[in-house]
Amino acid sequence: MSPYRAFALLLVLSLQNDFCHPLKILGMLPLPEKSHFVMTGRLMRELALRGHEVDVVSIFPLKKPMANYNDIVLATDDMQLPINNVTYMDIQRFSGLSMSYFVDIAGIQVCDLLSHSQMQKILRTKPKTYDVIIVELFLAHCYLALGQHLDAPIVGITTSKLPDWLVGPFGNDLNPSYVPSLFSSSSQQMTFWERLQNTLMQNIIVPQIDYYLEGEMEQVEKYFGRKLSSMKDLYKDVSLILVNEHYSLNDIKPLTPDIIAVGGLHVIDDDQHLTPDLQKWLDESSHGCVYFTFGSMVKIETFPEATIKIFYEMFERIAPVRVLIKIVDPQALPPGLPSNVKTSLWLPQVAILKHKNVKLFITHGGLMGTQEAIAYKVPMVGLPLFGDQHTNIHSYANKKIAIALNLHDITADSLTNAVKTVLYTPSYRNNIEKISTLFFDRPMSAIDTAVYWVEYTAKHGTVLKSPATELAWWHFYLLDVYGFIIAVLLLSIFIIKKFVTFCWRAMYPKAEGKKYSNADRSMYKKSQ
Repeated sequence: MSPYRAFALLLVLSLQNDFCHPLKILGMLPLPEKSHFVMTGRLMRELALRGHEVDVVSIFPLKKPMANYNDIVLATDDMQLPINNVTYMDIQRFSGLSMSYFVDIAGIQVCDLLSHSQMQKILRTKPKTYDVIIVELFLAHCYLALGQHLDAPIVGITTSKLPDWLVGPFGNDLNPSYVPSLFSSSSQQMTFWERLQNTLMQNIIVPQIDYYLEGEMEQVEKYFGRKLSSMKDLYKDVSLILVNEHYSLNDIKPLTPDIIAVGGLHVIDDDQHLTPDLQKWLDESSHGCVYFTFGSMVKIETFPEATIKIFYEMFERIAPVRVLIKIVDPQALPPGLPSNVKTSLWLPQVAILKHKNVKLFITHGGLMGTQEAIAYKVPMVGLPLFGDQHTNIHSYANKKIAIALNLHDITADSLTNAVKTVLYTPSYRNNIEKISTLFFDRPMSAIDTAVYWVEYTAKHGTVLKSPATELAWWHFYLLDVYGFIIAVLLLSIFIIKKFVTFCWRAMYPKAEGKKYSNADRSMYKKSQ
């Protein structure tokens, strides 16, 4: 290559990429939920691999150190991580529409970690140390105050589809006529009763979340010295949000350009490997295998014995198909586990879903796991437990890649029929192959998209925010405009009526006089 061509190529490359220097990035990910960190941690690792220097505040340090990645661990000696410790009774506490407990454990208590010594060091960091800050947006919104405190733009990230309580504050309209709530089991094609239920659900949940989040203002003032009129003031500091959704799986809806879909960001064909005994067991599952897990948190063995017995009967009735199930404490299971079942405390999920003999995934409907199932084309039977799991599973059921069941209503017959239907009906596997293709057919991969927008924010700051965020709610819904129009119409009608009355009296004064004169004479006669 000639020196001139080499110089021209170097010039073009330098113009295409302004990020010749690595960014200094703070990842604020204090939520103690392993399933959430699967996505957020994946983004931070990728940024480090691409040469950016990242400080990651979490309670999940890397098992193996990597270049450019600095763990800042918030865990304490008395902290119990929510991994393999959520019981059936715990799940019941998440049921219902009361958001107080929900906000307390995932918001207020997470904000309490601001008192941790490591967080105190970060709060003493000089402004402009970081080029951009990545904050998980779920319920611990107090950490958004870091943007102004450290003078850096903020990229929000959510591990679900955009939650109901974050739609309006970013200039979008949550229309319950066709956009299901995060906690709804409805599709976008709703009946009247589903639209009624969805409308009530949104109008019950969002005000509660907003109300209980105001409790974090005390922590913002205590640790940042910043007084707020409302926690919503902090949303102004968010440049954009990376959201774990994609049109092929989630809702089709209009969103402002600062809402970036990166659904499946965590899905990666990584170096997970099966243990030799598990590899052998799956290889020998010539009739197929059903993979059964309720995620990293839930202990299936704590479920009511009657429910576990239903599982057992289903296992027996689908034999010789095998079942691989995640069980933390096998000794806690009731006796009678069928011989075609293998249990394990931990299972390499991606490696399992990739195995050719795995034909079905029985799941609670967590978004991370179900996206992995879709990536590796494994249809599902869903038993949602709480949160967005209901809407996830019912969305997949509407796409005919899963069957949705209610855990509290299942019988051995209904569960067995669902499992056999998905196992032996080719359309489920055909449908999930089509959905998987749609899921990955994008201009850029989810991880490339996320990295691009983080770098974009560091470069440009907040430039995508909708002007609607500056409007009062009555301005947003044009109540003042409609009120003015109605007032003008009423005033016009009043003026026209007065004018017509005036003209009539001017044109026919004698008729008016005669009218009143005849009336007066009639009254006079009656009085006599």
